Amino acid sequence: MQPELNLDDVLTVLVSVSERRLPNVHSETFGIIKHSVCMKGAARLICISGNQKGAAVPLEADTVSIGRDPSSGLLLDDGFVSRRHCVIHREGDRLTLVDLDSRNGTFLNGIPVKSRSLQHGDQIRLGGSTFLVLLNETVPADDLPSASRLDYSTLLTYSPSAVTPPEGVERPNVVGEPRTLRDFKALLKVSTTVGDVRGLDLLQRVLLESIFEVVPADRGAFILAGQNADEFSSIFGWDRLKGAARPVEISREAVREALRKRTAIIRGMDRKEMEGNAPANPAVSSLLVVPLALPGQGRGVIYLDSSNPQVRFDERHLDLVRAIAGMGSIALENARRVEVLEEETHRLQSELERGQDMVGESSRMKDLYRFIARVAPTDSTVLVNGESGTGKELVARAIHRNSPRAAKPFVAINCAALTETLLESELFGHEKGAFTGAWTTKKGKLEVAEGGTVFLDEVGELAQSLQAKLLRVLQERELERVGGTRPIKVDFRLIAATNRNLAEAVNTNSFRKDLYYRLNVVSFTTPPLRDRREDIPLLATYFAARHSEREKRPMRGVSPEARTCLLNYDWPGNVRELENAIERAVVMGSGEVILPEDLPESVLEASPPATTSSARYHETIRETKRSMILAALAEANNNYTEAAKLLGMRPTSLHRLMHNLQLKAKRQGSDPADRR
Repeated sequence: MQPELNLDDVLTVLVSVSERRLPNVHSETFGIIKHSVCMKGAARLICISGNQKGAAVPLEADTVSIGRDPSSGLLLDDGFVSRRHCVIHREGDRLTLVDLDSRNGTFLNGIPVKSRSLQHGDQIRLGGSTFLVLLNETVPADDLPSASRLDYSTLLTYSPSAVTPPEGVERPNVVGEPRTLRDFKALLKVSTTVGDVRGLDLLQRVLLESIFEVVPADRGAFILAGQNADEFSSIFGWDRLKGAARPVEISREAVREALRKRTAIIRGMDRKEMEGNAPANPAVSSLLVVPLALPGQGRGVIYLDSSNPQVRFDERHLDLVRAIAGMGSIALENARRVEVLEEETHRLQSELERGQDMVGESSRMKDLYRFIARVAPTDSTVLVNGESGTGKELVARAIHRNSPRAAKPFVAINCAALTETLLESELFGHEKGAFTGAWTTKKGKLEVAEGGTVFLDEVGELAQSLQAKLLRVLQERELERVGGTRPIKVDFRLIAATNRNLAEAVNTNSFRKDLYYRLNVVSFTTPPLRDRREDIPLLATYFAARHSEREKRPMRGVSPEARTCLLNYDWPGNVRELENAIERAVVMGSGEVILPEDLPESVLEASPPATTSSARYHETIRETKRSMILAALAEANNNYTEAAKLLGMRPTSLHRLMHNLQLKAKRQGSDPADRR
């Protein structure tokens, strides 16, 4: 049984999201969070997708186990989740996620991990379920900006009507000038300023301040409804007396009625009524709720109330608020859509960056992470050495994302992909008419990257003339376009990468010594995959999940036999070759698990050392498969189709498996599969 909804926690989460403290939360999860957040101040998991969507799991115990085992603290009935999948350990205020050698891996923010500390806003994915991590980050309700506190009770229960002042009660003026002139000025102010305001909160504040100039309300709120009447996608409250955005208690019943009937509501009472009918909130004596005419299917209201027993909202107040609502509705909807688009852009950028994250927890990779952490905040030139396919560009992107230049462009150029002439134009740009085909002036990549980072891949392939020009740019921080005569100041950080030994290239005079010293300020060599074999299972799991999602093929992961094959291969193409092998296995495989026969022949041909127990196990499996296939062929008189039926597989899969196992058999000319 889920705990009762705690509205203060809902507001806490919404404010946290608005301040980007939960960067990976998409707007579609707001409704789930609003109905799941509980236990104020306690660490918890919120299930945002999967068969337990909406559930809240406290993380108060020292250890919370997750899996299909009935004894698990968090039981997941999912075939893609192992019986004992992972655990979350607590040490003081620190939470650590530990994978228990699960078949399909434990993903933290899209990356498979073995052990990793949890941060506020992290996402954990196990099989088909995704959990949002919420730690002890709350703020007092009175300090919540841009929000109104929802009161589930009905503050006033009187029928809608236009209330006139009772005898002996004068309607106070908001300001000293004539009311008609004051109303006109307020409407004129709204009409002239509403189009220039940017930002949903600021726009709502400006509109409420304009309303307060002509309506004697103490508090006001803009309430934009969600997909159903019980959800609100945006709530903004303003207290006129205190002149600040503060939580404002509102009548939920009045808001529901205005939304349902699409009509304005005026409620109030005189002194005699107040003596005999004390409302749920005795501080409120009159309220006004006006629907917003939002474009499309959008719904919302302007909510106003007053605690002054002498104040009575009338039809003229209603007309004024309707007029302001009409002028502001389109601007409000546009501002809301802009915020949704900005959030979606942020989410897509997060997913894009997540797809470029480095995977690995070996000692060599930890050295690399420490290197990135130390050099990223600086502005020094970095030289990344390493074999092809080891992820040198990923290192460069990680340095850029964690640097002060992260908000500026990251421009990557492959120096080996273009001819000398084209590369010069790409790097430095050209003026109109500089050469045949230069119809317009073009900025070079070094100029486009102003304020950001330039990544020169395969910098060792630069021609001598371009090496000299690049050296001058690094020394003078200015360049000249091809065909240009004036220097152009540039500001960028340079990260270069090469798979060549530049020190040897300097000795053979194929690379300039002075440029080498300019580039080799801080350097690091990315480790080849064969030197960090313990990362191969994590990488294989990561690539299998990514490509199965891309190909719309559910995969349970990599079989133990296939993992053994992957571990026994030297991977001369490094991580790039491993990804290609896993992608091929996902596309060509017929089952939900990647098997050895789904891997490339080059991987299968790498025989494991005969001294290891895993090698003996793998070889025994191979021999068993050979024996079963030969027995099936003998029973089927070498008919491949019949043999495949006996083995419970397709003929094409049998052909591929036999080829991988280097088996041959007499073919039957009458078998259609044999003529392929």
